[in-house]
Amino acid sequence: MSTACAVEWGGQPLLLLPERAVFWPARATLFVADLHLGKAATYRALGQPVPGGSSRENLARLDALIEAHAVQQLVFLGDFLHAAAGRTPALLGALAQWRARHAAVGMTLVRGNHDDRAGDPPASLAIAVVDEPWLLGPFACCHHPQRHPTHFVLAGHLHPVCRMAGRGRDSLRLPCFASDAQQAVLPAFGEFTGGWPMPRADGWRFHAVAGERVWALP
Repeated sequence: MSTACAVEWGGQPLLLLPERAVFWPARATLFVADLHLGKAATYRALGQPVPGGSSRENLARLDALIEAHAVQQLVFLGDFLHAAAGRTPALLGALAQWRARHAAVGMTLVRGNHDDRAGDPPASLAIAVVDEPWLLGPFACCHHPQRHPTHFVLAGHLHPVCRMAGRGRDSLRLPCFASDAQQAVLPAFGEFTGGWPMPRADGWRFHAVAGERVWALP
């Protein structure tokens, strides 16, 4: 079984999920960042030999989370689609079928930098599209990490990873949640995404993701 990690951000109990998402039980709300749907198709359009299937895997993982946590609201913290070239008929058809399976779930996209280039999701998907910061309870939902004068920021964009070093020369890069007293940066939800090693800094805490577990780093 997967093991989530309980935290309190913005005065609210939240669960950091090993699927690289955040669940807010009080509002049955799921936060995910950086799906980058259609990224593999974009690379293939440029002649790169990239295998397909990553977007279907991302949607299947969302299916499982929505069902497991009885999600009523889903918030995308930017970069829902990767690029205009990735808006293939196959992807748009898969998205339509996926949205129909979750017609009762309210969905909101906070535009990110890739959304500006890829364009908003089709209106038929009934995903509300807003600019950052979008306020929801005590949270300022953003794509880019930033400070907000009154709300705790939930953001993405950086695709944070942490480096775990062994006693020898071995090391491991793991996705992570990074947070301080005023904001948190979620790891990229998308399967076909890179990662940026976030440097350690005073006041920041890191929660690493490995397999089916999330745990706080010392």
